[in-house]
Amino acid sequence: MKQLSRAELEQLAEEIRQVIVDVVAVSGGHLASSLGAVELAIALHYVFDTPQDRIIWDVGHQAYAHKLITGRRDRFHTLRRHEGLSGFTRTTESPYDAFSTGHSSTSISAGLGMACGKSLKDESSKVIAVIGDGSLTAGLAFEGLNQAGSHNDKELIVILNDNEMSITRNVGALSSLLSRTFSKKRLQVLRKDFGLFLKSLPKIGDDIYQFAKRTEESFKTFVTPGMLFEAFNFEYFGPIDGHNLDHLIDILNNIKYLKEPVLLHVTTRKGKGYLPAEKNPVYFHGCGSFDIDTGTCLDDKSGPPTYTQIFGETLVSLAEQDERIVAVTAAMPEGTGLASFSKAYPTRFFDVGIAEQHGVTFAAGLATEGFIPVVAVYSTFMQRAYDQILHDVCLDAHHVVFALDRGGIVGDDGPTHHGLFDLSYLRNLPNMVVMAPSNENELRQMIVTAIQHNGPIAFRYPRGSGEGVRTSEPPRPLPIGKAKVLTTGEDVLILAVGRPVNEALKARQLLVEEGIAATVVDCRFVKPLDTELIAALAEKIPRILTVEENVLAGGFGSAVLECLSDLGISGCMFRRIGIPDTFVEHGTQKLLRSKYGIDAPAIAEAARQLTVTDELRLRHAV
Repeated sequence: MKQLSRAELEQLAEEIRQVIVDVVAVSGGHLASSLGAVELAIALHYVFDTPQDRIIWDVGHQAYAHKLITGRRDRFHTLRRHEGLSGFTRTTESPYDAFSTGHSSTSISAGLGMACGKSLKDESSKVIAVIGDGSLTAGLAFEGLNQAGSHNDKELIVILNDNEMSITRNVGALSSLLSRTFSKKRLQVLRKDFGLFLKSLPKIGDDIYQFAKRTEESFKTFVTPGMLFEAFNFEYFGPIDGHNLDHLIDILNNIKYLKEPVLLHVTTRKGKGYLPAEKNPVYFHGCGSFDIDTGTCLDDKSGPPTYTQIFGETLVSLAEQDERIVAVTAAMPEGTGLASFSKAYPTRFFDVGIAEQHGVTFAAGLATEGFIPVVAVYSTFMQRAYDQILHDVCLDAHHVVFALDRGGIVGDDGPTHHGLFDLSYLRNLPNMVVMAPSNENELRQMIVTAIQHNGPIAFRYPRGSGEGVRTSEPPRPLPIGKAKVLTTGEDVLILAVGRPVNEALKARQLLVEEGIAATVVDCRFVKPLDTELIAALAEKIPRILTVEENVLAGGFGSAVLECLSDLGISGCMFRRIGIPDTFVEHGTQKLLRSKYGIDAPAIAEAARQLTVTDELRLRHAV
């Protein structure tokens, strides 16, 4: 690529965009962000010597062009497929991926760490952190900026990719500041007018004018976002057009030799070059397969409504009856199903930006004023606010409701997005109640339960369509900590929670055909457990199988084992089904559930092994 002329680079940008659109139309993925960063990726690799110079793509949503440029063209069609290319940057995938990403706002901190490490090793290579403007709504980005400003001898370049979008439109005062860009012509007019004003001042006017003129950027910092970043001791340049390759290459060539922290502000258009994505960047931020000519989604929408839709509709209905209900999300009103709530009750809806820590403590503040905040966040992103859940919500038992979307295996986005840890990281918190519905009707019941419960309470639900069950009207609250026996049988006891309850019922049917009778229990609550029911059943059926779509360490199965131990119940044969001590890769939900043994065939096989082993043990005892 470095051998191409600048005119040929323009052609390359068109070809890269076409490849991205062609592949994402089939595989799905983060289209709009990557289309907006094509010229930026080309310019960075054209100017810098990667991988010796490190480029960190914040989040990774912007990195498809980067992948194509760095030797992955022949595998790009495997994007987000099992054992194919990741949808994000991965250090294990390519030496050009300087840092593994998936959650936002990490690039500046990681980049500064790399820059300091290079300095300690007396290496002169560069570190470039490319951060989207939406990622600057997270406090972590400012923590990185703050420390970087105190290391003014470190060669860190931060590129702010400003498209006024994170997933949806950015929110907050910072977004407003970044939107105040000025055309060159207008800036020159303002500068000239201000200069004439200074000259008009009696006696000292000309001296002040000459002083201001000598500092080329002094005027601009009063009318551009540069003043914010210069307060952090960054040398600020921009904003410049992020789609003008000539300008990008020229300014990158100039700033690459600076020996201090630099921030380059570029403005781009999300979805650039593909009209449907430009018109609807929210949908094409992370989309499924689509028709290239029309941009129409090809995913089958004919099935049952999704859990996310059920959550959003139920919350709107409940909010109509109870004015205390307010909704909080972190830059994901569409993704969490709160878009309809935001329209119905705009004054009771709060989008805090990509700032889960702030969002949780903000919700605790709302709770102290008598409101019932419902914090809707993807399970994987709620991990970012663990300290706030513990100290700011649970410690004083504030009535904050946590709606954890995408609980369990998520699919094609891979290890940074699976919600496989929430049952473990929530159930050990005092005052917290943890639930997981097995179907959409139970989800509605759990929402009502959470609204009526006076204390911290969480429910997690999976990505995708519901089970197609009929919903009761109106939804009624569940008794806290009470499970439900679905089938009875004396051979094996299957305790399941959440979506795996349905797989357990399918497994039970397979076992019936083999003459094995199973009791299946929808436990519904991970905390508190229905200890009375579990103890009674364990005494009768000492062959116990627990099933969860969560890591085994500290999860639901562990809770059941602790329960039996605390009650002094021994002599049981016990097996846990869940995710082992590993990070789950990307792939379809169906494939991954089969691979990790949390589908019906695997549950049935585990039950068979329990019953067969028990028979053998009894024979040896005789």
